[in-house]
Amino acid sequence: MQADAPRACRFGRRWYLNNESWHPSVPPFGEMKCILCWCVSGETHCQRQECPPSACASPASRDNPCCAKCR
Repeated sequence: MQADAPRACRFGRRWYLNNESWHPSVPPFGEMKCILCWCVSGETHCQRQECPPSACASPASRDNPCCAKCR
């Protein structure tokens, strides 16, 4: 590998290419669909999906399990 080539990232037991994104899998919970990770020059960055504040008292998570919406 050349020194100036983009580096891959290791997350758990897997390797990801530069600019590749994925939902991490965390035992014993499995795939974390509300979290997105990506590889940037050999560094892994992860972020939870941001949700707008709910405007109702009892929101439901129908379409998007990460963000609750009013019924």
